[in-house]
Amino acid sequence: MVKTAAELESMRAAGALLASVFEMLDARDLSGLSTLEIDGIVDRFITDDLHARPASKGQYGFAHVLNSSINHVVCHGVPDARAVIRDGDIVNLDITLEKHGFIADSSKTYMVGDVPPHARRLVRVAQEAMWKGIGAVRPGAHVGDIGHAIERHAKKHGYAVVRDFCGHGIGREMHEEPQVLNFGRPGTGALLREGMTFTVEPMLNQGSRKVSTADDGWTVMTADGKLSAQFEHTVAVTRTGVEVLTLRKGERRG
Repeated sequence: MVKTAAELESMRAAGALLASVFEMLDARDLSGLSTLEIDGIVDRFITDDLHARPASKGQYGFAHVLNSSINHVVCHGVPDARAVIRDGDIVNLDITLEKHGFIADSSKTYMVGDVPPHARRLVRVAQEAMWKGIGAVRPGAHVGDIGHAIERHAKKHGYAVVRDFCGHGIGREMHEEPQVLNFGRPGTGALLREGMTFTVEPMLNQGSRKVSTADDGWTVMTADGKLSAQFEHTVAVTRTGVEVLTLRKGERRG
């Protein structure tokens, strides 16, 4: 869905606020915290400090403000007091925020403490893959160009791209058209037009791309128990290329 100039300004405001949530988390030591404690920290920061709404809370019946996915959890991990983050873990925190009727969505995989080299490499390549996808965004390109850039980079480094989940249009609703697959063929899929806003959010697995869902109906895990990492930004198609609406201060663009 193409946004007007005024709607894009509202999207920028929501994106900047969400970026500040991650900046707050970047300054904290997550080791020893449960994912439910992190959920509470983020909830209070969004509502009390930013005077915004955690958009995920209540969406599709979800009770929390974020998804917390540790190690072999691919996405949609449910915050839990028993899920304590330990030294050496990788954990993806996926957070949404709504301000003045518009929603921003972003995620980051945090490396906590002394993370093994093989896990660090996975996290690095997942972040690079996101930037490869973002780098393909411009007017006249297609969503297939984004997915192709992501999967090509992942395969180059020996990782599998999860195909069961994808990026999505975003704005007044959390999920709008188009779907932004993390694989594809150049020149295929929806045509990108100036003013479109959507997420780019690849999930890379160390082993198989196959996943399974836990009995809670939310938590998605790698089928083989190997590690998974994800990064996500909300972006807008501009006249000359792309604007990253959830870019954090000091974040290096890939």
